[in-house]
Amino acid sequence: MTVEKEQKKQVNLFYSIDCQDLAHNIAHHCNHIILHNIKWRSFPDGFPNIYINNAEELRGQHVAFLASFSSPAHVCEQLSVIYALPRLFVASFTLVLPFFPTGSFERMEEEGDVATAFTLARMLSNIPISRGGPTSLVIYDIHALQERFYFGDEVLPLFETGIPLLKHRLSQLPDTENIAIAFPDDGAWKRFHKQFDNFPVVVCTKVREGDKRIVQLKEGNATGRHVVIVDDLVQSGGTLIECQKVLVAHGAAKMA
Repeated sequence: MTVEKEQKKQVNLFYSIDCQDLAHNIAHHCNHIILHNIKWRSFPDGFPNIYINNAEELRGQHVAFLASFSSPAHVCEQLSVIYALPRLFVASFTLVLPFFPTGSFERMEEEGDVATAFTLARMLSNIPISRGGPTSLVIYDIHALQERFYFGDEVLPLFETGIPLLKHRLSQLPDTENIAIAFPDDGAWKRFHKQFDNFPVVVCTKVREGDKRIVQLKEGNATGRHVVIVDDLVQSGGTLIECQKVLVAHGAAKMA
C-alpha cells in the first residue's frame, strides 16, 4: 500500500460566517482539514465585496465549502463563492449544506404555488464543473428523498443523515431497553420509521378543530417509556411541545 493510499487526502475547507464555529470544530477533529478564510465584505449599497484568500495556492487541491442558507440575506454572497471556487482549477469541489432550508416546500398543492425547493436545487445545479468533475453536494436529512431528482446532472447530490449518531447515543443510555421513538405526524413517520426498526414506535397525528390543529395519539404505547421524539423538520418547535404534552398525558415516564 502506498503512502498516498494510507493517508487521507488533504481538504482545503472554506466556510460561511454562520459556520465558523462548526468549521473550526471539524478541523480540530480531522487533521487532514486545512481551514481557509474568506473576506466577507460589502459595498456601501449592501452588495457583496468578497475576496478568497490564497486563491492561487488552490490549483490542483481538493476544496470544500461549508455553507449555511438559513438566512436568505446570505445566500447570494455564498453562491458567489460557491460558483468561483471550482473555477480555480481545483482537483475536486465539495459543497456541504447541512440544512436544505426550502426543503419543506417541494411540491405544488394548487396552481400558483411556487416550489422553492426546486428553485434552490436549480441554483445549486449550476455550480461550475471543477477539474475533477461535477460538484459533490452533501445535504443532511433533507425533508423528502425525492428532492434528489430536482438537481441537474452537473452536481452529484449525496444525502446523509444524523440518525445513526442518534441511535448510537441512545444505545449508550442506561435505560436503552426502555426507549420508544415517537413521530409527531405521519410525515415524520414516513421519512424515518425504517431507520428505527429495532425500537417500539409511537405515532401522533394532527387533527383540525376549528382554526386550531390539535396533536393526538394515533398508535403505539408510551406508558412507562423513555420517549424520544424524532421529527423531519422543526421550525417554531410548537408541534414538538404539543406532542410532548400528549405523550406525557399517555404515561410517558421520560421525554427527549
